[in-house]
Amino acid sequence: MPDADAHTARLPLTPVDDSVSVRLLHVRLIDGTGADPIDDAEVVVTGDRITYAGPLRADEATDGATVIDLSGRTVLPGFIDTHLHMGSNLEARSARVQAAFASERTLETAVTIRRTLMAGVTTARDLGGIDAGFRQAIADGTILGPRLHLALSALSPTGGHSDYHLSNGDQTRGFAVLDPIVDTDDDVRRTTRLLIRSGADVVKVCTSGGVSSPSDLPTDVGVPAEHIKIIREETNRRQGQPVAAHAQGIQGILEAIRGGVDSVEHGYQINAEAVDLMLANGTTLVPTLSSALRVPDPALVPGFLYEKKVRWSAIAREHIGTALRTGVKVAMGTDSGVCPHGQNLTELGHLVELGLSPMQAIMAGTRNAAELLRLDDHLGTVGEGRLADLVITDVDPLTDIADLADPARIGAILQGGRLVKDLYGWFPIKPAVPAVSA
Repeated sequence: MPDADAHTARLPLTPVDDSVSVRLLHVRLIDGTGADPIDDAEVVVTGDRITYAGPLRADEATDGATVIDLSGRTVLPGFIDTHLHMGSNLEARSARVQAAFASERTLETAVTIRRTLMAGVTTARDLGGIDAGFRQAIADGTILGPRLHLALSALSPTGGHSDYHLSNGDQTRGFAVLDPIVDTDDDVRRTTRLLIRSGADVVKVCTSGGVSSPSDLPTDVGVPAEHIKIIREETNRRQGQPVAAHAQGIQGILEAIRGGVDSVEHGYQINAEAVDLMLANGTTLVPTLSSALRVPDPALVPGFLYEKKVRWSAIAREHIGTALRTGVKVAMGTDSGVCPHGQNLTELGHLVELGLSPMQAIMAGTRNAAELLRLDDHLGTVGEGRLADLVITDVDPLTDIADLADPARIGAILQGGRLVKDLYGWFPIKPAVPAVSA
């Protein structure tokens, strides 16, 4: 049987002194559970954990805690982006990308990782393109960034979404740490084992073609249901790693659900049959609207990508909007890397635009996302015993949720009890900086 605790083993960041306590007073608390906000609340953080979250306790002794009055500000759980690509930027000019040294790409990725944290994302799932060294560097405090879950590579058959060869045989840029091509049962087993050996937290499959890939269409079928079942057999012998499916056309979406994936990523052509299956199976939709609804500048992307994007953005708006209103479970994911980095909470406004309430959108980026990553015992809600991942803002997200898209409106962030951002000097302590070994 899979070890249920193994998946949370990478939660800790650098140690936090558990004798240090901070009391945040007079905040408006939105705790991520869907409960009504508490308008005059108190949140207490001791070490890396929340030790109280609820109505203000006016007579509570401070016991040496640092007391901070945050009147007029809202406290939310740290947000979780369940679909991004930290090492990619599809709109970067190809000549510049091809000329870059590996060291330049690594440093640019580190900058992207930090920008993502500063946008309010304290945990993220990278679904292809970076290796486990970045996850370890964040955990060690070498760089600042969201704690990471990684797919490493996205699997597809030859000619599928993660096969970035052109028809002339030349290879364009792609999102792969390991060879992503799987055509046979043996390919699937071996590659799944290699991914897990290399530190994958999730296995990503491409059950349909895609918009950004050069030799297929979103209506093409990629990894079939029977291969997903083989992956499930392999992961169930280990830590039970979740399976996420890039699935845009309806046949690929149905293959993914029937194969037993945990999440359908994108879901552009989702229909009533697929929604019914997802509701029955407990499958989560990650609609990546920040990418799905955005048509890029045609001067910055290949012609095939632009042409497909124009058509499929309209399809996504229609189909995903209908699905969101049916009650299918939704987790926030942006596909940053295909769309610009560092504006991750733009996704919340898009979710509301297509049918969720502001509170439902917040839950998509907090509790639901934590459940998808199997981190909900620790993250996704603000409550006693949870890790102290907190976002503090002067925005009222229940009336102006689109304003959270601007990182300048995310005034402060605690991650595992560490202050990592304080734009307005609300805290009498300094934000953490990357660790430097002597």
